[in-house]
Amino acid sequence: MSGPLTPYDPQDDGAEMAFDGRMSYGDYLALDRLLGAQVPISSAHDEMLFIIQHQTSELWMKLAIHELIAARARIAADDLEPAFKMLTRIARIFEQLNSAWQVLRTMTPSEYSEFRDRLGQSSGFQSYQYRAIEFLAGNKNAAMLRPHAHLKDVHGELERILREPSLYDEAVRLLARRGFAVDQAVLKRDVTRPHAQDESVRQAWIEVYRDPVRYWQLYELAEKLVDFEDYFRRWRFNHVTTVERVIGFKRGTGGTSGVTYLKRMLDVVLFPELWSLRADL
Repeated sequence: MSGPLTPYDPQDDGAEMAFDGRMSYGDYLALDRLLGAQVPISSAHDEMLFIIQHQTSELWMKLAIHELIAARARIAADDLEPAFKMLTRIARIFEQLNSAWQVLRTMTPSEYSEFRDRLGQSSGFQSYQYRAIEFLAGNKNAAMLRPHAHLKDVHGELERILREPSLYDEAVRLLARRGFAVDQAVLKRDVTRPHAQDESVRQAWIEVYRDPVRYWQLYELAEKLVDFEDYFRRWRFNHVTTVERVIGFKRGTGGTSGVTYLKRMLDVVLFPELWSLRADL
């Protein structure tokens, strides 16, 4: 019979085991700050789930903003290959965010009611990172700056994004640079307002889709944009159904109409020509 196994020591394989004065995994990721940021304000068991759900969503949104800004800059510079990778990553980020709703849905209405009153007027409606994503994607609305007026730096950053061309604005400008007859009114429009469907833009994308071999880069860009909006729409839909499942049609903690407000957002289309053209192919 063989004797007891000798416990494995990673140091025997060369693993670093001493970190006094050296950067460790926890140091690099600032885990002391990250894991210390979950501070429930009630004794309810499920409040920890609620906090982590929203904090991790904000982390993923931070990455989405990083990628959206970079992709927009690449499209503006006619450097599309890196933009494709970034747009793919953004879609996968929203796939991840969609999966997270499944965890929150394990919280029942009675469990949420144990701490909901302690949230005061705080609401996901006030997420400035979500607002930045909406603005970057093209759903511009200056009224949405007001909930952030008390945060000077945040308000200034959102106002800057509001006044810049959106991701789709840059895609439409790219069409014009590639020789498509995009109406000048579209190219010179007020970018602080959402893009409205335009026939010249629609005809340009139709031409791209009718000859994808000739316009392969533009064709791929269009499909990457559709992929992003597809997952973004699913995220909005899952948000609605999760809220309806947990609180029904109660008014939101931030004062919105709750599910009714969220359902209104389902009608928002970021890249309208890319969806409407499909009926003509």
